[in-house]
Amino acid sequence: MANTNVTMRIDENLKVQLQDLMSNLGMDMTTFFTLAAKQAVREQALPFQPKMIGNYNKKAYQLAMENTKYNTEGKAVINKDDEWKNETEWDEMFEQMKKERNI
Repeated sequence: MANTNVTMRIDENLKVQLQDLMSNLGMDMTTFFTLAAKQAVREQALPFQPKMIGNYNKKAYQLAMENTKYNTEGKAVINKDDEWKNETEWDEMFEQMKKERNI
């Protein structure tokens, strides 16, 4: 079977994080995307289950993702001076996620 090249655009930070993850799993991004493509074709569906988070709409979710800061370990962090630091809404969202995942 002949191979072909595929070109795509992806956020630079996301690419680095994905490369690190794939490296830790012992594979490269080509293998990852090939596995995902094969599963999608085999199942005739997305290889993951997309969900909306809580009662938030897509635009709010995208804005949150774009504005999230990450430390060198790839974990989301809140600056000590962040005006949202004392917001309890995140606790409520976390509890809702735990319920949805039966944690």
